[in-house]
Amino acid sequence: MAGTTALHVADSGSGEKVIVLLHGYLESMYVWDDFVPLLTPSMRVITLDIPGHGISEVKGEVHTMEQMADVVKDMLDAMGIERVTLCGHSMGGYIALAFCERYPERLDGVVLLSSSPMPDTELKRENRRREIALVKAGKKVVLASVAPETGFAEHNRKRLKDYIEDLVEQVHITEDEGIIALLGGMMCRKDQNEMLRTSAVRQLFILGKWDNYIPVEAAEEFIALNPQAKVVWLEQSGHMGFIEEPEACAEALKEFVLN
Repeated sequence: MAGTTALHVADSGSGEKVIVLLHGYLESMYVWDDFVPLLTPSMRVITLDIPGHGISEVKGEVHTMEQMADVVKDMLDAMGIERVTLCGHSMGGYIALAFCERYPERLDGVVLLSSSPMPDTELKRENRRREIALVKAGKKVVLASVAPETGFAEHNRKRLKDYIEDLVEQVHITEDEGIIALLGGMMCRKDQNEMLRTSAVRQLFILGKWDNYIPVEAAEEFIALNPQAKVVWLEQSGHMGFIEEPEACAEALKEFVLN
């Protein structure tokens, strides 16, 4: 897969420090469109469609997080970029973790944005298997009717309904094979807590107090396992903090990347 994957990439093109934003499941690089200007011109910002989502290629039946990390590394090589901060939202965080394990010398820092170093529980794996079955049965519309809205704190949904509608549309246009490949990759990812604890790479967790996917008690469990990581809580956000509280999220990133 590595080296031969056709990628859709955007590059702000200027700035001494470089940050790569990795989007989440059922998203594409366009999810960052309103957020990127909050980071530039302080830093150079690169976004991409993770293979299987957006218009980047689908390669094979399962896209492991390690394979996706290799794709990011090949992208950086092709662009002549030596070191970056990787910020991964949700599934993008799993890819950032795999990259941190494989290529720590390429990182100035790693950011988990509404993401977790914990492996899938058996319940979570079962839910992913159910989603695969829905997609294979031609019922992707069920995912579109649930996932985008669930990503936002209930008190933010009315205010941000246009974003939710955009995310619903994104699900509809995402290739079925890509959804299945990335679900398979997320299911088989491993526990990355020990890797983080023993890594020399700087780490930041940005988490939402109202996250329906990573409840506070679940977040506190992996925070306790990773005392080396800096933690920023977004007090009014669910799983989509870079949309729900973009300024606070951007400030946390800028402080981490630039200092």
